[in-house]
Amino acid sequence: MPSILISGCSSGYGLETANLFHTKGWNVIATMRTPQEDILPKSDRIKVLALDVTNPQSIASAIETCGPIDVLVNNAGIGLFGAFEATPMSTIREIFAANTFGTMAMVQAVLPQFRSRKSGTIVNVTSSAVLAPMPLVAAYSASKTAIEGFTASLELELKSFDIRVKLVQPGYCPDTQFSANTGSRMDGTIPEAYSDYAQDVFTAYQQPDEVTTTRDVADAVWLAVNDTSDQLRFPAGADARKLVGMS
Repeated sequence: MPSILISGCSSGYGLETANLFHTKGWNVIATMRTPQEDILPKSDRIKVLALDVTNPQSIASAIETCGPIDVLVNNAGIGLFGAFEATPMSTIREIFAANTFGTMAMVQAVLPQFRSRKSGTIVNVTSSAVLAPMPLVAAYSASKTAIEGFTASLELELKSFDIRVKLVQPGYCPDTQFSANTGSRMDGTIPEAYSDYAQDVFTAYQQPDEVTTTRDVADAVWLAVNDTSDQLRFPAGADARKLVGMS
């Protein structure tokens, strides 16, 4: 049975994707910063591991513990709403450390085994924020847009090793903990000068025409992992597909 390592499995897309691949008969390595054994089924095909993608030692330990894998899904990340003017550079660096450099570090960690056996698939999860400009998420969008460019280039250089590289682009999913994951990072990021505009934006976010579900994203990851064509990008959710004219 093939094995898949998924980062960020404590909730949302990662948890749903872990459950889906388990039901499909795969061996699943579900990673999260703070392991929670009880949120996934009891199974000898599920292994829950601690992983902080911003910590090199944590990455090395997880890769060593899980053993050979067939697929890496980079899903872990941090959300952020706020006016860019009021967002501290320390917060922006933190967002990039998780969303951008964490993804890159995970890819580097698995490439030696994929290259040596000339097989393997990497799926990087970004956001519909890369498909169209969205307000009050400038730093977050930048961190995800960087992964789009990184992945497109990586896909070209790894073809000769028969390593497949894919992107999944989720739309707006009210069921995730995007806002909760921002934690104290949002403190002070909506100053008075931006308050009226921000309220209008938040109201619009709460009344979307179409949304994405966690299952939409899990299904898109499943399609990406099993796709043998040259398709690179897989929009997930009705709103994301609409943005690229695929509705």
